[in-house]
Amino acid sequence: MSEQQTDESITLFADYVCPFCYLGRQSLDRYQEGREEELRVDWHPFDLRAQKRGPDGEIDHSVEDGKDEDYYEQARENVRRLQDEYGVEMAQELITDVDSLNAQIASYYVKEHYDYEQWRAFDDGIYEALWQEGRDIGDPDVLADIAEAADVPPAEVRDAVDDENLREDVEALFEHARQRGVTGVPTFAYEGHAARGAVPPEHIERLVEGE
Repeated sequence: MSEQQTDESITLFADYVCPFCYLGRQSLDRYQEGREEELRVDWHPFDLRAQKRGPDGEIDHSVEDGKDEDYYEQARENVRRLQDEYGVEMAQELITDVDSLNAQIASYYVKEHYDYEQWRAFDDGIYEALWQEGRDIGDPDVLADIAEAADVPPAEVRDAVDDENLREDVEALFEHARQRGVTGVPTFAYEGHAARGAVPPEHIERLVEGE
């Protein structure tokens, strides 16, 4: 079972298919490098595609979400700018055809059943598989590979993805995030204050340290 967290932590609402969540994690890691004590990540899942899901939970790409080509081009420009700013290379700038739900269910399972270091390795592995290697993180085979690298039994992750109770738990967490007023990701929260977006390390420092 996961050990009780006694260390300082920052809450992070995120969806793996959001490039700004990946870039936000890079920014958080850079802030961490300047800290003497570890700041753990208290990850909370968020579903960017919620309004496009049908009754069966599958994404219906025909549903209009108000995002046109101008929106996507602006997003690509912002991703390219942050890549340069944070010194990060990515295999792709935007992803619209990958569903992160399986990955979020698997990550939730690992977070609840394994220690923090294993969850972090699994979480990092999901981001790297998608944004560095261009792999489909909705594929249970890909998630099983990531689990093995994080020293988590792959069979458990495969079972987790098929577990309807876990799926309902994660969907409840999506709703909980909306009830907390989270409307976009990444959202960093610390002691009643929040910052949204792939903010620079100094912004995270101000959020946490109040300086």
